[in-house]
Amino acid sequence: MYKSGTEFLKRFFKVSTIYKYGFNWSPMYRRTTAKLIDVSDDLHYVKIRLQLNWKNRNYAGSIFGGSMLAATDPIYMIQLIQILGDDYVVWDKAVEARYKKPAKSTIFGEFIFTEDEIEGIKQKVEAHRETDIVKTMNLVDEKKNIIATFNKTLYIADKLFYKEKLKKRKTNN
Repeated sequence: MYKSGTEFLKRFFKVSTIYKYGFNWSPMYRRTTAKLIDVSDDLHYVKIRLQLNWKNRNYAGSIFGGSMLAATDPIYMIQLIQILGDDYVVWDKAVEARYKKPAKSTIFGEFIFTEDEIEGIKQKVEAHRETDIVKTMNLVDEKKNIIATFNKTLYIADKLFYKEKLKKRKTNN
């Protein structure tokens, strides 16, 4: 549903606009209580804001760790799907969360891919047909104090290779 909607909306809006408002209006992302506040036209940069409120306040009065994790969870994967295009498969594989201090105010996170990273991913996939990468991002408060760090492992594969890999799994089961 999301992918077909995005394809339709590309006729009228920039991909970055669809990405930003698609996330912010999507029920699955709205429940995190976070908002995308900045998305670059090439999707290499995304910034989120997560405000402390009654929906995400934990027993101790700070932002619930699950809200922080959920707010960061889908960004890199969907960002990379859009950047790489239809010849690639991208999946979230793992995440390591480290909570450094309580979030007692609004926090922010930035998700960044450089041109060199994208080119490196494409080269690894071309050479090995699949690869894993680890992206690290921090949630910070207004004073840039690190509140939480997330190490996100993403799986990227050549789409044709991935389809063949799935067929082999099905025949072996």
